[in-house]
Amino acid sequence: MRVIIQENYENMSKWAANYIAAKINGHKDERPFVLGLPTGSSPIGVYRELVRMNKAGEVSFANVVTFNMDEYLGLPHEHDQSYWYFMHDNFFDHLVDMKPENINILNGMTDDPEGECARYEEKIASYGGIDLFMGGIGVDGHLAFNEPYTSLTSRTGVRDLTTDTRIVNSRFFGNDPEKVPAQALSVGIGTVTDSKEVLVLINGHNKARAMAAVVEGGVSQKWTCSALQLHKAAIIACDEAACGELTVDTYKYFLDIEKKERL
Repeated sequence: MRVIIQENYENMSKWAANYIAAKINGHKDERPFVLGLPTGSSPIGVYRELVRMNKAGEVSFANVVTFNMDEYLGLPHEHDQSYWYFMHDNFFDHLVDMKPENINILNGMTDDPEGECARYEEKIASYGGIDLFMGGIGVDGHLAFNEPYTSLTSRTGVRDLTTDTRIVNSRFFGNDPEKVPAQALSVGIGTVTDSKEVLVLINGHNKARAMAAVVEGGVSQKWTCSALQLHKAAIIACDEAACGELTVDTYKYFLDIEKKERL
């Protein structure tokens, strides 16, 4: 696992955007570059930088296929808190060459949730898997909507949201947890770790405990993001604030390793 420590959120976002752009630009296969994407506050800075780079001609999305991590069950596309809406409002609508047919987001209004999830897995497989999956984590270390104690081999499926998650997300629903959908469709931990590379963003002091558990703790269903420890090409990009619970030796180790990588 690589841990990229940046001074602040802006620098973290720029590092991640540059990494993703370099991977897209370096992709020489005829098949599309397949990119997994999250919602939430953590990736917004990355999306802004990728949009800037795209408009400046520094990276093209013409040969990129995307798969989003999750979607609330029961929210239509036009709902301003659906993840379909979030992705188009913050990213897709601002790219100059993203093809709408290459955008894949789980359908929260489906009449067949399990079938929708199975088809999603099949479509990912039809492209040969995901080349790079970017993600963020919750304060309890959950990845996508894979709450604590979700199987680390789970696939895309229906997830029941915990009370804590609904309370955290209620800030987007008028601070009323009851307005937050009780279920969501989400890729599984196994879906994410099957990707060739995984890049997880962790920022802010409120994520420091989760950061320490993921980096220094053992692999555990309690912290579903800890499955990254078993991935051969996992990267955590974080800011200084997220490192507050790391031991000094761990913090210095990753700074030293990345310094040598740059030399």
